[in-house]
Amino acid sequence: MTSQRFTRPISRRSVLALASALLAVGAAAITDLPFARLARAQTVTADPLGSWNDGPVKQAIVDFVRAATDPANRNFVGPEDRIATFDLDGTLWVSHPMYTQVVYAFDRVPAIVKAKPELAKVEPFKTVLSGDQAAIAKLSAKDVEAIVTAAFSGMSVEAFRAETIKWLETARHPRWKQPYTALAYQPMQEVINFLRANGFRTYIVTGSIQDFVRVFAEHVYGIPPEQVIGSADTLKFGYDADGKPLLTIEPKVLLDDDFAGKPDDIHLIIGRRPFAAFGNSTGDRQMLEYTKAGRGLRLAMIVLHDDANREYAYGPAEGLPDTRVGYFPQELYDEAKKQGWVVISMKNDWKRIFAFE
Repeated sequence: MTSQRFTRPISRRSVLALASALLAVGAAAITDLPFARLARAQTVTADPLGSWNDGPVKQAIVDFVRAATDPANRNFVGPEDRIATFDLDGTLWVSHPMYTQVVYAFDRVPAIVKAKPELAKVEPFKTVLSGDQAAIAKLSAKDVEAIVTAAFSGMSVEAFRAETIKWLETARHPRWKQPYTALAYQPMQEVINFLRANGFRTYIVTGSIQDFVRVFAEHVYGIPPEQVIGSADTLKFGYDADGKPLLTIEPKVLLDDDFAGKPDDIHLIIGRRPFAAFGNSTGDRQMLEYTKAGRGLRLAMIVLHDDANREYAYGPAEGLPDTRVGYFPQELYDEAKKQGWVVISMKNDWKRIFAFE
């Protein structure tokens, strides 16, 4: 999926999913493995796409790369134009039952209240601290927005990075009991590496908070901070108590990198239209449309989560269960077929999903 944006302003359609999903969010557990040690766990095989089942979807990737890198092919793409963009949540790693950055925001509530004790008696912080899952599940979109705002602003960028690293090293997903960074999809890792080996620059373009994703993107996906485009708040330049310059995150939107914001920010920051784009939900629609509309051969791919046994099944496209976390309606599926986007069936096209399998 795309991460529907969970910072100011929130994507209203997606934030409503939080109330029903909060019950499934478990408390963070401790692991002695720093997330950096989980970096890009790969299986070395002769096939660069070894975690993909043979078939038309895998072949579409191979054929695109062959055409794009063959100077004799009419669809040859010059090295300077080889740009590929990837959504994060639901496209590169697990986004259910809750977007990872939202889990982080809720886990930070005790620390937020410790710094500002007066919030202990103020909603929605009071409800979150109570641990009453039924009450937490009834929090409104406005309540969730208040928590996310408090979690992602007011700190220097260095302090925010340190807090994010600490959380990623200790938090585990409630289903697999694995660090969130271990839940990167192995088949998509291979696509990133395959494209990069053939001269493509790979970018993450996500509705998640840019500074949050930059903490782990290079370790997990090999994508450096300058190639992460995400939602971002305004920064304020100032000085600490010792007179050292610092940047502080302000609760004011700078980039809202979701829906039409994705192609906007791709042009603003990259300045080139991608030749390949990957997504999984309505939040990626405009990025896929923008990519496919360019000249020459373009690759637009969208992940359909249809494997409840190995991961999750949700749509509601193709009769799958409905969801607002990574919403993929039938109309988006139909557009994909009409526009020539390649639909990736997690169930049928992925031989394995995670490196730890």
